Amino acid sequence: MASPLYLLERLTVRHFGAASAPALHAIDLAIAPGEQLALIGPSGAGKTTLLATLACNHQPQSDDGGRYTAFGTDPWALDNAARHRLRARLFLAPQTPPLPPRQRVVTAVLAARLPHWSLWTALRSLFKPVDPEAAYRALARFNLGDKLYSRVDRLSGGERQRCGLARLMLSDAQALLVDEPLSALDPALSQLTLATLQQEARERGAALVCSLHQVDLALANFPRIVALKKGRVAFDLPREQVTEAMIAELYLGEQPPANAPSVHESPEKLAIGACL
Repeated sequence: MASPLYLLERLTVRHFGAASAPALHAIDLAIAPGEQLALIGPSGAGKTTLLATLACNHQPQSDDGGRYTAFGTDPWALDNAARHRLRARLFLAPQTPPLPPRQRVVTAVLAARLPHWSLWTALRSLFKPVDPEAAYRALARFNLGDKLYSRVDRLSGGERQRCGLARLMLSDAQALLVDEPLSALDPALSQLTLATLQQEARERGAALVCSLHQVDLALANFPRIVALKKGRVAFDLPREQVTEAMIAELYLGEQPPANAPSVHESPEKLAIGACL
């Protein structure tokens, strides 16, 4: 069996300066190379914090003997230069991508290659994009090819989301960490976006970890479901073992997810229903 890409054991994470309960508490999670899984759970459950931790943006606590490795090493035992090189092997796509508003889309997308460029190439690309064809191909996969030379501040919320995901296509990452990529998209674009992300992950043999509020789409598209609630893993199961009772308990006291499906429906039916 291949070594896990990520290994988390009894991992605890606190937000800087927070005096309240940990954002993540005693997390056990192993993610294999090339694996695809969905994170679900109510708002505030810790999904975004977990993705940021996997991206080496949050340093875990160690007072309870927790363990965290990425690509076979403890990122926080590395010096800054080595940790920077490690981060170049993963890509975090936040729900609201940090795109400079006055920048052209082509420049914003090509920024995904900054970790691999020299300073001279990076500066030159600000004035004349060094590979606009690559940016166009990445945008076209999300139906955004016609926005190549638009300004970022002229994009809609959903277009900005997809522009941020186009960056992912130009990275060399082997861990794709995607936070709520469908929140501003209609059903048809949601299906296209998930299919594109999953195809890209398969083609490069990368792990894909995607947080979703749309439980129906998580069950329809991902073979493994990890549910978080109050900073803990509520369950971690193949989608076939996720029951309606588990989903009801997960969202107990929360607003039910829109159009929550029967978890006994086949993935094919769920996928069709998500587009209706």
